[in-house]
Amino acid sequence: MSEDLLQGQDFLQVLTFDLEGETFAIEAGMVREIVDHMPETVVPGAPEMVAGLANFRGRVIPLADLHQEFGFAPVAAGRDARVIVIELEFDGETTLVGLKADKVHEVTVLESADTEVPPRVGMRWRPDYIRCIAKRAGDFIIVPDLEKVFATSCRTDQTSFTEK
Repeated sequence: MSEDLLQGQDFLQVLTFDLEGETFAIEAGMVREIVDHMPETVVPGAPEMVAGLANFRGRVIPLADLHQEFGFAPVAAGRDARVIVIELEFDGETTLVGLKADKVHEVTVLESADTEVPPRVGMRWRPDYIRCIAKRAGDFIIVPDLEKVFATSCRTDQTSFTEK
């Protein structure tokens, strides 16, 4: 396994969540809070992945829906739906973003020995959107490269959604 998958670390503490029955994980250190589904204001002309805004503790934050970025149809928020509020470095600025999740599971540890680079063929997702794939108890956990996903999907005429 390549050491840069977990940036030279032996393990990575992550929060696991579901999108359309697939298990994804993001670094636990990015997570600010997990909240129930929140009302969303659609912003016409915004990048499709972050087409809505929400009020999070008095701050307006973009709500990101990773479903389409990973080839899933958008879904209505179900009973277990949550918003994972993360801090994301984007264009040199730390930005709060709400990630829509179908279900949030747990904070867990992924061991470096259990991770691999995504295969070049046979994937239904863009390989450059996947930081690594971890194996655990016969299942796969997808660790997305959120910086890459946002840098690619949230641009309109070379400007970011964080610019005023």
